[in-house]
Amino acid sequence: MPTTLVTGAAGQIGTDLVRALRARAGAGAVVATDLGPAPEAWGDGPFDALDVTDGPALERIVREYDVDTVYHLASLLSATGERKPEVAWNVNVNGLRHVLEVARESELRVFWPSSIAVFGPTTPRDAPQRTILEPTTVYGVTKVTGELLCQYYHAKHGVDVRSVRYPGIISYSAPPGGGTTDYAVAIFHAAVAAHPFTCFVGPDTRLPMMYMPDAIDATLALMDAPAGRLTVRTSYNIGSLTFSAAELADAIRRRAPGFDVTYAPDYRQAIADSWPATVDDSDARRDWGWVPRYGLDAMVEEMLERLKDGAIQRLSD
Repeated sequence: MPTTLVTGAAGQIGTDLVRALRARAGAGAVVATDLGPAPEAWGDGPFDALDVTDGPALERIVREYDVDTVYHLASLLSATGERKPEVAWNVNVNGLRHVLEVARESELRVFWPSSIAVFGPTTPRDAPQRTILEPTTVYGVTKVTGELLCQYYHAKHGVDVRSVRYPGIISYSAPPGGGTTDYAVAIFHAAVAAHPFTCFVGPDTRLPMMYMPDAIDATLALMDAPAGRLTVRTSYNIGSLTFSAAELADAIRRRAPGFDVTYAPDYRQAIADSWPATVDDSDARRDWGWVPRYGLDAMVEEMLERLKDGAIQRLSD
């Protein structure tokens, strides 16, 4: 029976995507892979250790499990990539190239995530779908390279590879993962623990963001769309939430009075300043019906509830 492969499955997006895919198709139909062990939250289902820079290992897994679709999520994020640029290039670019080569040879469908990190200071503050891409981080450079590789493999070899430019993702399922937008995850953990929070970007820093359920919805909707409707084979802009760090803190305080937030911008501030405040996602809305479900208040309410429930559960175990 054909199966779906998820690389980088233990990461922030992969943790939720594996659950969503297994809920759809059954646990046995989704093979999760990562460098480390499988999270307990997944329950049953196949797991295999995989370093995506190892092409032969990837080919073995594709053959062994009769894979027909790959969600290739393995990546080093923006802040981590700045500390380890050679590793970021190897994982982000060479890992994708291995996936695309296997997809070409075995006629696989591929989902690969790009990011708002492809944008730079020359991009308009409301980033169009087609615009200047001059990123200031190695992570952004690898994502621009990846978008062009995806477009090339589709045009040259007919590989059905699809992509979205994720904004900052906010999730209760996984801890912050080394991204510049991860302040918007860490702040919730501090609020639930009743700890003061020091934010590494300034209060007026405004970035495109998205709650994880919307990110999963967008991923699945794009992969469900008929190929003939897709007009973008680099990566689609998808928008949802836009708020400043101070606006997020205020929304949390309305539900957690007395929550103490201070601001101490570090090197990640320059990265954040190079990105747009909003993105134009009209192509995604037209081509495959993209519409987000969550606004700021609904996202904050649910994040706090989910994290509190998780904390209570850990104390009772």
